Amino acid sequence: MKTNREILRLAVPNVISNITIPLLGMVDMAVAGRLGSEATIGALAVGTSTFNFIYWNCAFIRMGTSGLTAQAFGARREQECANNLVRGVVVALVLAFALLLFRKPVGTLALRLMGGSSDVQALAGEYFFHRIWAAPASIALFAMQGWFIGMQDSRTPMYTALLSNVINISTCLWFVFGMGMGIKGIALSTVAAQYGGLLFSIVMLATRYRGVLAKIDLRSSLHREPMRRFFSVNKDIFIRSLCVVSVYTFFTAASSRFGDLTLAANALLMQLFTLYSYMSDGFAYAAESLTGRFVGERNRPALRSSIRGLALWSLGIAVLFVGVFFFGWDGIMLLFNSTDAIIAEAKEYIVWVVAVPLVGFLPFLIDGIMLGATRTRVLRNTLLISTTIFYTMFYSLVGTLGNNALWLSFVVFIFLRGAILYVATDRLSADRLIE
Repeated sequence: MKTNREILRLAVPNVISNITIPLLGMVDMAVAGRLGSEATIGALAVGTSTFNFIYWNCAFIRMGTSGLTAQAFGARREQECANNLVRGVVVALVLAFALLLFRKPVGTLALRLMGGSSDVQALAGEYFFHRIWAAPASIALFAMQGWFIGMQDSRTPMYTALLSNVINISTCLWFVFGMGMGIKGIALSTVAAQYGGLLFSIVMLATRYRGVLAKIDLRSSLHREPMRRFFSVNKDIFIRSLCVVSVYTFFTAASSRFGDLTLAANALLMQLFTLYSYMSDGFAYAAESLTGRFVGERNRPALRSSIRGLALWSLGIAVLFVGVFFFGWDGIMLLFNSTDAIIAEAKEYIVWVVAVPLVGFLPFLIDGIMLGATRTRVLRNTLLISTTIFYTMFYSLVGTLGNNALWLSFVVFIFLRGAILYVATDRLSADRLIE
């Protein structure tokens, strides 16, 4: 019972935080859908996927910061906890300002690679070059979120996410329908929300963690040896994230090759997938917190108990979503799109989305466990293998199966991530994680 309470104490706020992300995407998609153009929906999918590619590759900052901070927390090294925040924020800001500096070539190349019709490309470009100004806030929030998770605090990221989403939704409706700004308004609402969330996180740091932050030592924060470990862990996470993002981004790019109708249908179906994945990731974030803490404490019994509890909760969430997707997918789709042609096209591929939770709960959970234990090399190698098989399957089957080849390859990619990790970790042995 104590283990379940600890899991839920961390997981529930993480679930609430994460569930707002796809729900926000659904609101953006609903707004785009009400603008009455398949090209607008496609452009939002392309623009969002472009930022997913950029930001998910920067997510190594959150993952590395959370694991290292959780281990320092478990070992009761408060100064190292504080210094990890400095490292994460410094790296985040350097990356963000580099992205702003090179925004023109990055955006032009990324959108060209994504493809789509001329109308989709024009609207996606308008979206990208307005939303890019949120980069410093968005990437800095990765570092702060990872730090809060490592400090066993999942409530502050939840409050930040809720506030950001209130700002985003309200400004999106105002900019698009009140001011007639179209897709530009959707982009600018994200900018406003990210800076609002950043300001709130800074206030929470200054008020709740004043004692910890007082122990920051800038010289030791940026010293060669701890920075080397920080980058060593994050190098593997970056490669792992690059593989994941390349698959997700390629999914949208490949969808555009089947036409604007299939692109729009796949984009809507992926909203269902992200709804599940973000909720499942709430338990994966709890796994990062607890695994890192118990590895830092070198507490094997507590780690074993947490892994068992997390696995049962993750499986339960998966079964719940299978039922929701199987019986209620059409009702969910109607919430954010009213185009009969798009919904009819999506119906042809709904079986793949229903299958995702059953194959996805294990890899998402093990990701969190490995990140908390900072066993990042096995994550990197697993994703390299799974990604190679994804592309091989797609190009082997697309000529005969079309869009079904894309979905089949995607589901196999997710399944292999979990299967390989489960074997490689000796069935999630606590003794292997604490050596």
